[in-house]
Amino acid sequence: MRAVVYDRYGPPDVLRLDTVPVPTPSAGQVLVKIAATSINLSDWETLRGTPLYSRIGGLRTPARPTLGSDIAGWVAAVGPSVTGFSPGDEVYGDNLALKGGFAEYAVAPSSALALKPPGLTFIEASTIPQAGVIAHQGTAGVTPGQKVLINGAGGGSGAFAIQLAKQLGAHVTGVDNSGKLDFMRLVGADEVLDYRRDDFTRHGPYDLILDLVAHRSVFAYRRALAPGGRYRCVGGSVSTLLRVLTVGSLAGLATGRRLGVLAVREGPAHFEPVAQRCVAAELKIHVDRVFTLDEVPAALTRVGEGHALGKVVVSAP
Repeated sequence: MRAVVYDRYGPPDVLRLDTVPVPTPSAGQVLVKIAATSINLSDWETLRGTPLYSRIGGLRTPARPTLGSDIAGWVAAVGPSVTGFSPGDEVYGDNLALKGGFAEYAVAPSSALALKPPGLTFIEASTIPQAGVIAHQGTAGVTPGQKVLINGAGGGSGAFAIQLAKQLGAHVTGVDNSGKLDFMRLVGADEVLDYRRDDFTRHGPYDLILDLVAHRSVFAYRRALAPGGRYRCVGGSVSTLLRVLTVGSLAGLATGRRLGVLAVREGPAHFEPVAQRCVAAELKIHVDRVFTLDEVPAALTRVGEGHALGKVVVSAP
């Protein structure tokens, strides 16, 4: 089969399209013929090997030769002890543990997969498992009239988060680069900020800050929060995450504000409700571009350099 592989961390040019054996599912695993795989920022981080947590399982060389976790396709075979799936079933899920989506076939734990809703295409379904869950859990607890800021709102998770926060009755401010301001307005943001020109931590105060690209001082985040407000980050540099977990937690506690890292809960129980909202047209899926397998380096570059408006998807028909 064809697969995009790499054997060292680095820029997209370390990737190559190669011919490799079709994997065999072991106990509890499913072999999926890939139709589509969406790109997440975690793919870009694991390609480059930074932040350091992206090297978990492979400190010097990548733990998995093929990236791509948010997959959608057909069940080609099932391993021993797998129930609930049969060859030919249309499935989707977040294969974060094993990855392998930038290929014609990938193996995934059966527990990571769900049957694809008939109302979604494979491309649409592949956009949901990671980005949709981050947005859904990151905006949980928002109440009508609250002020919500989403940093990195022009990407996949951000586009979902804007919609979810608006549906909960919040006044939403989206932050991203200048090329995404119109897109964030289109998705539903009430206000937009270009992070290169405007320091969002000097605005507000906000009841919730969902930070998808955390790189700022915890004291700046605290400054932007209203009393009783919450700051939750997803990803970012190791140093920033550690400061949020330590200094940020203590500093927030002392001032009645809560600063922490969003512990994202994975699996079908968490992404299927988001998918059903997409099927019901309560949430709109925004696909920026669809690339082919031989275009994976360009697709990853588009996401990693911050040009994608919503989700980027790789199709492997």
